[in-house]
Amino acid sequence: MPGRVQGALRGLTATRAEFEASQERRRAQRAGCCPVAQVEDRRRTTVAGVLRSVTLRSRETVPALEAELYDGTGSLRVVWLGRREIPGVRPGRRLRVTGTVCEEGGSPTVYNPRYELVADAEQ
Repeated sequence: MPGRVQGALRGLTATRAEFEASQERRRAQRAGCCPVAQVEDRRRTTVAGVLRSVTLRSRETVPALEAELYDGTGSLRVVWLGRREIPGVRPGRRLRVTGTVCEEGGSPTVYNPRYELVADAEQ
């Protein structure tokens, strides 16, 4: 019982960011995805979350679309090489990505992942 009371109190005092993070964690867990905080370097994994940002960057004469995928435990950088845009990939959109994680500059990154746009009702 004390755990329930503490949980209820924590829910009342949580900031908006903490509340949104817990919602994202629950959605990713229901989807059966690996939490970003637990992804391992050089392992193929599936992660789900919401896109916080989408940016077009040039990488040595090759366009690259970069996105930050947030799941409540952390952020994963997703990079599509050779792409200037992908229909439906925009900030605020939910996405499920599958690919091999590599650590780049201290950030977990997935290049050219298989991806699926996810409706809110599905997660």
